[in-house]
Amino acid sequence: MLIDLTNSDKAAMRQKTPQKAPLRSSGKIGSDIRALRRSRNWTLNDLAEQLDRSVGWLSQVERNVSEPALDDIRKIAGLFSLPVSFFFTDAAVSDEAAYIVRAGSRRIMSDAPKGLAESLLSPDLGGAFEIVHSVFAPGAACPEPFVRPTEEAGYVLEGSLVLFIDGVRFELYPGDSFHFAGEEITWINEGKTNAVLIWVIAPPVY
Repeated sequence: MLIDLTNSDKAAMRQKTPQKAPLRSSGKIGSDIRALRRSRNWTLNDLAEQLDRSVGWLSQVERNVSEPALDDIRKIAGLFSLPVSFFFTDAAVSDEAAYIVRAGSRRIMSDAPKGLAESLLSPDLGGAFEIVHSVFAPGAACPEPFVRPTEEAGYVLEGSLVLFIDGVRFELYPGDSFHFAGEEITWINEGKTNAVLIWVIAPPVY
């Protein structure tokens, strides 16, 4: 049996079909760039030189007076080992964007060589800290110990992770949490499943 829909019926059906929001900048590119720059202790001049841009141009971008071109964003993403998509979102602009991060709108910060997939749970990098959702694949390991001028804490949601703090081995399981500040750190997932953690870092480093 064939049903002939009227034009109004067809229009109503189109309205009910969810439309994917267009890709748009996060609207906070400048604030994010400033936070990333400061996390490396770079001056405006340091970053401007690496981008082959003027300090004045970079200052305007960081103050959100102007938005960088896509080529500039690609350069910046490369400098901080981030995907270009980090600076963009599929979420529609709304009043909640400054406060809420929906599950489908997180910004991705994957590090494939380490077997680490991360997404930003904080709305932006402009605050005193950032919250990161981290997934460590089985066998994933930090290539070498690192020290960074941050205070960090975490909570294990799933799986297990071995965390080394100043060379001391700690095996972490669901429900365990940790804290460190300025110590030498490295990690490895010796388990057969993903290790899923919530990681808090102050000040932001991504």
